[in-house]
Amino acid sequence: MFQSSTRDIPATCSIPKHVAIIMDGNGRWAQKRHLPRLTGHLKGVDAVRSCVRSCVERGIEYLTLFAFSSENWRRPKEEVSYLMRLFNLALEREVARMQENNIRLRVVGDLSAFDEVLQQKIIKAQKFTELNTALTLTVAANYGGRWDILQAVRKIIVEHPAIHPQELTEQLLTSYMVMANYPEPDLFIRTGGEQRISNFLLWQLAYTELYFTDTPWPDFGPRQLDEAIKSYQQRERRFGRTSAQLAPESATGELP
Repeated sequence: MFQSSTRDIPATCSIPKHVAIIMDGNGRWAQKRHLPRLTGHLKGVDAVRSCVRSCVERGIEYLTLFAFSSENWRRPKEEVSYLMRLFNLALEREVARMQENNIRLRVVGDLSAFDEVLQQKIIKAQKFTELNTALTLTVAANYGGRWDILQAVRKIIVEHPAIHPQELTEQLLTSYMVMANYPEPDLFIRTGGEQRISNFLLWQLAYTELYFTDTPWPDFGPRQLDEAIKSYQQRERRFGRTSAQLAPESATGELP
C-alpha cells in the first residue's frame, strides 16, 4: 500500500505520479456546435486516447478517469444506453492498442449494475493487460466516492465481525477501498468549467492539488495537460507543514 497523505508525508515530484480527471463537457461541446450530445461523448473517446498517450510521454504512471458516476444513471435513458454501447465498443477497439503500448487497464466501481456481456469484457481486458507497466489507466465506472467508503466498511464488518472500534484504522479502511494499491492522486483535473469534485475519490483527494479548466473534455489535448501540470508545479505541497519546514527541492522534470 502507498503512503497516506494524512499519516505520512509522501515524496513529491514536479511531474505528478498520479493524475485523476473528471472528463466533463462532452454534451455542452456538442450542443455549442449544434450537434447531438451523443456526438460529444464519441469525440470524448478520442480525447481519452490522446490523454493516455500524453501521460505516457510525460512520465505519469497512473491516470484515473471518471467515466460514469453512480449518479449518471439519472441522465436520459437514451444517453445512458449510448454510453454503455460506447463503453462496450471502446473495450473492443482499444484493448489491443493498450497491450501494444504497455498500458495496464483497470475498471473500478460497482460493476454489478452492468450487463453480463460488459462485465465479462471488463474482466477479460483487465486480465489481458495486467502485466503492462508503462501506465496504469483506471476507468471509474458506476463509481461514487461515498459508495467506495461504504463498500469498504461493509467488507470490514463481514470479514472482521468482532473488530473493536479502536482497531478500525485509516490504514485498514484504505486497504478495502478500490484504489488501495494506488498512490493518492497528486493532481486532479476537471474539464468543462464546473468547479466541484462530484463524489469522485472523496477519500483519496484529501491532499490532491485541484485544477479546473473551462476547456471541454473533447478539446482537452497535450497543451491543456501541460498547462495543468505547470499549475501543479507552482503549488507548494506542505501536507500540514509550514513553508519554512519544506526542504529546498530541485526542479528536475519540469516542463519547458
